[in-house]
Amino acid sequence: MSAVNRATVEAVLRQYTDPYLNQDPVSAGCVRAIEIDGVSVSVHLELGYAAALFQNGWAQTLQMAIEGLNGVASASVQITTVIRPHKAVGQIPGLANVKNIVAVASGKGGVGKSTTAANLALALSREGARVGILDADIYGPSQGVMFGIAEGTRPKIKDQKWFVPIEAHGIEVMSMAFLTDDNTPMVWRGPMVSGALLQLVTQTAWNDLDYLVIDMPPGTGDIQLTLAQKVPVAGAVIVTTPQDLALLDAKKGVEMFRKVNIPVLGVVENMAVHICSNCGHAEHLFGEGGGEKLATQYGVELLASLPLSMLIREQADGGKPTAMAEPESQIAMVYQELARHVGARIVLQESVSAPMPDISVSED
Repeated sequence: MSAVNRATVEAVLRQYTDPYLNQDPVSAGCVRAIEIDGVSVSVHLELGYAAALFQNGWAQTLQMAIEGLNGVASASVQITTVIRPHKAVGQIPGLANVKNIVAVASGKGGVGKSTTAANLALALSREGARVGILDADIYGPSQGVMFGIAEGTRPKIKDQKWFVPIEAHGIEVMSMAFLTDDNTPMVWRGPMVSGALLQLVTQTAWNDLDYLVIDMPPGTGDIQLTLAQKVPVAGAVIVTTPQDLALLDAKKGVEMFRKVNIPVLGVVENMAVHICSNCGHAEHLFGEGGGEKLATQYGVELLASLPLSMLIREQADGGKPTAMAEPESQIAMVYQELARHVGARIVLQESVSAPMPDISVSED
């Protein structure tokens, strides 16, 4: 019977690639302990991203591989998650309890950005993370509706300074809609909007969040620049459809985040294909492969590709987005994949992130 040592166990682990980190556990620095007691082996891995629905299957795969070694009678693989804070997040008042901020953005409206943000927040929560969502779409806030929060609900005030976020479906939610009348349009100039956003960000009493998802307004204007300059965003997710016009605007969004030194975690392609509910015929109503082309052009990841589905719209409008309403459905599983990819991309970006630059705007 062959003797087993740490090197042989690591050699086995190196044969398996974490599908979200795109590295084997050893190279990714996930191995915390390898203990060998005669013919028994125990391994402790630590992930830096939320992956509760993935961990058991991943542990079982690695356990079976280790038990295939000569000289190993039994093996156990324990996987834990420790989500570390973004480097600069603690420097901002009001964000001391938030570890990572994820901006969900789009170059234009109508591409499903807010729906993606809501489902991403819920999917991250299902993966075991503590999550909040900030509705920064000042002109058209919709997260209150998507999370089923009754019209007219107002946040409580703490110590005459802090807004207490409203909890729905296990997510902490804050929105300008909670502070205004739903029927009153926000007729504000840029500086007023930027000031309102900063107040929401810095005066909300978030509770120990692993991830704060920010639903950005569409475009590349004042709010996006304010966020980039004042808030330590760990990464941005760009939402688009395959349509050529949407892709043109999405490219501007990618370029903007790059210029202000915020990592683009990847692209989400919405409305990629429509499948007829009667005959099952698949048709690419808005074009085909646009999200993948955009991701390839900018060297980022296509995080998810979602169909044009009436169910997604109905569930979001009904206050229970798909990731919660039908958590075992195929579409919900796509959102879970998205959540794990987003968390893993943040881990990978942390080692290469640079400090936030000062932003100046010139006319040339």
